[in-house]
Amino acid sequence: MTSVAVVILNYNGEKLLKQFLPSVIQHSAEAKIFVADNGSGDRSVAMLQAEFPQVGVIPLGANYGFCGGYNKALAAITADYFVLLNSDVEVTREWLTPLKALLDDNPQIVSVQPKILSYRSKALFEYAGAGGGFLDALGYPFCRGRVFDHVEQDLGQYDDERAVFWTSGACMMIRSEKFREHGGFDEDFFAHMEEIDLCWKLNRSQNLVYYSGKSRVYHLGAGTLGYQHPRKTYLNFRNGLMLIFKHLDTGELFYKLPARMALDWLAALFFIFKGQFRNAWSVLQAHAGFLGQIRKLTAKRHEIRQQHPSYPRTNIRAGLIIFEYYLLRKKSFPLQ
Repeated sequence: MTSVAVVILNYNGEKLLKQFLPSVIQHSAEAKIFVADNGSGDRSVAMLQAEFPQVGVIPLGANYGFCGGYNKALAAITADYFVLLNSDVEVTREWLTPLKALLDDNPQIVSVQPKILSYRSKALFEYAGAGGGFLDALGYPFCRGRVFDHVEQDLGQYDDERAVFWTSGACMMIRSEKFREHGGFDEDFFAHMEEIDLCWKLNRSQNLVYYSGKSRVYHLGAGTLGYQHPRKTYLNFRNGLMLIFKHLDTGELFYKLPARMALDWLAALFFIFKGQFRNAWSVLQAHAGFLGQIRKLTAKRHEIRQQHPSYPRTNIRAGLIIFEYYLLRKKSFPLQ
């Protein structure tokens, strides 16, 4: 019988834990539940100990970000499958069953995510994960059910189970041995896109990353940083460049990296046009942050390519999402 540990990373999320943890406890009887606390300054730990004694608490002592927090917490937990779950997610009855069944029945599947819907508007998909993650030709991530800021209504169009390129860190089940084998999350990402980096490594090693529309959860979203927060803008743009630098083949990188950086500059101009000057500045800071890590990234790139020289193009869209979305007004990309 395989064991499951549901692990929630918390940072000053006392109110979110009070709101969302009861659904996790109610609907996760087959799993052990842990909250790893990233050095919160609120009463999160005391509240958990007083109100949810059945939940294991792992105090980390400092804010190590999403990546470092999970790496440290999961190193202290023994289970066959880890479920990484955001603190602002409401789960549903038997949500774990389809996810666990996929891993139990197919050893090649190593990570799986459920359908992720909006907590605020439950008929809509949610930004972080939606109906499974993919990449376009330039390495831009997108999801079925969510492309850039456009989200689709859930009409059952993504009730399938299929391979995807990446599973969402908002809610993902992963084999613990594979998480550790691939070094967990790259802590230089701190937060955002680290799960895509990990899934890219999983894809490289001929594993399958999956989506199950038979399981659903509801995600509040932006529980720690708002979607338009300059810090989130910085991390997304910097980490996007770090991601493709680590993984793209040399020939691809020669022209795709400059193309991505040029499009980032256009995005900065767009922020200026909208009066979001701090976000525009965050894009420029992101480029500086990326360039400042080139030596370290080069070493990581070399290590990845030594272990697995190539990666499958399955679940990577040949076109450019940014042009199809903004110029052709195409709002959804249901890959076959």
